[in-house]
Amino acid sequence: AQLVESGGGLVQTGASLRLSCVGSGRRFGSNAMGWFRQAPGKEREFVASINWSGGTIRVIDSVKGRFTISRDNAKNAVYLRMNSLKPEDTALYLCAAGREDGADYSWGFWGRGTQVTVSS
Repeated sequence: AQLVESGGGLVQTGASLRLSCVGSGRRFGSNAMGWFRQAPGKEREFVASINWSGGTIRVIDSVKGRFTISRDNAKNAVYLRMNSLKPEDTALYLCAAGREDGADYSWGFWGRGTQVTVSS
């Protein structure tokens, strides 16, 4: 089983991208799904999550109003729509599958990531 991200690229400030993460080898429809990012020299950072039904969404403050997470369980996929991109959004974006762990999620399955680079 694996998660494969795509949709990254080199864009200018203010541009938009739509990242996709498609699972294969097993169904992820019952899992929470999340997007994380890691910039060079920095720790991995949570960006957004969505529960199995799409009814609970969490997004970090720095991307609220610009990034939207969504999922399509029929396609075994999760998406991250990113608008008004800024240079500080430059990072490797990874998706993950998780399960509920109390009030949070435990992320146990990861993709390898797709690079997003935003030029100023």
